[in-house]
Amino acid sequence: MLEGIPYPVLWLGLAVILAVFEAVTVGLVTLWFAIGAIFALFAALLGLPTIFQVVVFIVSSGILLYFTQPIAKKYLKVRVERTNADRVIGEKGVVIEGIDGIHGKGQVKVLGQVWSARAVDDTDIDQDEKVEVLEISGVKLIVRRLEE
Repeated sequence: MLEGIPYPVLWLGLAVILAVFEAVTVGLVTLWFAIGAIFALFAALLGLPTIFQVVVFIVSSGILLYFTQPIAKKYLKVRVERTNADRVIGEKGVVIEGIDGIHGKGQVKVLGQVWSARAVDDTDIDQDEKVEVLEISGVKLIVRRLEE
């Protein structure tokens, strides 16, 4: 007992605090420790020594964290929805205003939209050449020439 508080109550309190923390953060870390606290609660209810309760808490939490967190993350993975701008990455386009590597000017038409663009290696790309969008930097597409 800790200052008059029975160990089962301490483990239950710890489990509740960790569960609430998990609900607030949604990090899939404290959940496993909350469950470990429940296992330690059962050990306390069985009247096992304090050191054994702590070992049950640490071992069960560690096992749960190691084996189930990757599975839970796989199935509870939040899908990232690409924005309209992100959709052009990896797409092919056509240079409609020659890309000037020195001045960083040029325009590309991708998916029916006209974008400012520059070449990834700062080379010049002539009008009507085909390019692939590699990334977006600010408001410009970073493209590379497609070899025909």
